[in-house]
Amino acid sequence: MENTGRSVNIRYFSGYIRNWRALCGELGIDTGLDRAHREEEIVIQAYIRWKLDFMSHIYGAFVIALSDEEAKKLYIIRDQVGQKHIFYALAGNELICSGDINEIAADSRIENRLNKRMLQQYLFYGYPIGSETFYEGIYKLMPGHYAEWDGKAVSVHRYWKPVFAPDRTKTVDDFAEEIKSVVAEIFSEEKNDAEFPYKESFLSGGVDSSFLLAASDAAYANTVGYVGFENSGFDESALAEQTARTLGKGFRKKMISAEEYFERIPTVIEKMGQPLGDASAVAFSIGCTAVKEHTKVVYSGEGIDEFFGGYNAHRTPMQPDWKYYLTCSHIMSEDVIRSIMKDYDESVKAYDPVADIWNETEGQDELARKLTTDVSLWLEGDIYLNTDRTSTACGVELHTPFSDLRLFNVASRIPAEMKFMNDQNKYVFRKAASSLLPDEAAFRKKVGFPVPVRKWLAEERFNKPITELLFGETAQRYFNTDELKSMWERFINGEEFLWNRIYAIYAFLLWAKANLD
Repeated sequence: MENTGRSVNIRYFSGYIRNWRALCGELGIDTGLDRAHREEEIVIQAYIRWKLDFMSHIYGAFVIALSDEEAKKLYIIRDQVGQKHIFYALAGNELICSGDINEIAADSRIENRLNKRMLQQYLFYGYPIGSETFYEGIYKLMPGHYAEWDGKAVSVHRYWKPVFAPDRTKTVDDFAEEIKSVVAEIFSEEKNDAEFPYKESFLSGGVDSSFLLAASDAAYANTVGYVGFENSGFDESALAEQTARTLGKGFRKKMISAEEYFERIPTVIEKMGQPLGDASAVAFSIGCTAVKEHTKVVYSGEGIDEFFGGYNAHRTPMQPDWKYYLTCSHIMSEDVIRSIMKDYDESVKAYDPVADIWNETEGQDELARKLTTDVSLWLEGDIYLNTDRTSTACGVELHTPFSDLRLFNVASRIPAEMKFMNDQNKYVFRKAASSLLPDEAAFRKKVGFPVPVRKWLAEERFNKPITELLFGETAQRYFNTDELKSMWERFINGEEFLWNRIYAIYAFLLWAKANLD
């Protein structure tokens, strides 16, 4: 989208503006415009009025490339918490950008070379962490940042960062009421969008997605189950259905078979644009495809765990010998990576991506430091990479209302002791949710979309394509295949915990075979 004939033009926009109606009133924009032109006008007029502070006035999910002809500048901007992704690279004398890294990599001026530093760190974390990508010379703009291009050089600036500053003048009930008020405000805006009068919602049965469903205008809840794993620890759909029925919502369940799951993996990695060791992305992709049959817009509850402290890693005290908190996801030790990687670089340290953030938060309580790290790296690098790229590839617009900056602003002021109470994670959020949910749903243990990959992987009828890659020519370029074979044999012989290492390596090899061979 580009509006020519003006000094300010939109070169690229992806996402949605939740508070568009209020902004149209403030900026004098006709609310009758179609959505694409309305959002273009909002960004242009907001930039003209507030310059680069305009991002603080927009609530929603967005990545923007905006040119200011008078200043002779191009700005690339990403929303505060990184719900949408955008990548950029220099191609000759031009700065190119896209939310799809594949588009940049396909440019004939870009040489597709593996960034081995990223491979090494990916094997530790299980996701592409930080501003580098798997391609040398292609970069990811981090959340709360903008890049400035003046025709000669690119400079990157941070305009927002997550800051947790506990307010102990308020009670648990005060914060719960504030959460309820902000959630109501967010959904009053969502419900005002006449262009998308019908929406559905993903539901796991846990408190986040249950509260979202209860507060929203979604008519149906959607969940996934797994063939052969009904009534097991891998299938929470019965809890989800119970919650949906209690709330008077419709309910749909997509049953996923192992055959469908493994068949979808290559497509997911292709559309993701980079390897991702998060096996739930495949189930999410299949779920998005199922939802697309009924609606164009679906809600999902991402953000709450990272804002309010929802993971066990947030509650578990750091060991005395830990120098840094290495986000709530890391799947291999540096010793394991050293043993399997060819060209292991001793100068690349697992803590490199987190060091600046951790040092910057020195003096804050441990939970605040952990949440700052996870909001800055894990949330955008794994969770939002999964949900943004997967839903976009499936043709579904994903709305994540609980990632709204206004809700973070409440979470950032809640003291750690209120986030963990009565043996519950994110207690204050649960307290707010209990106003719309039965206690059994509001205070239920954390529920996600667990995938039975560890079980399926051990079955020969499903794992043949994986072993062919693990021990094939592509693997031999990057790994010591004898070590991979040893890892595989240990897994097959009962060491189930190795499944996520194998899956992450397989995801990388799929990507490398398609993009580097």
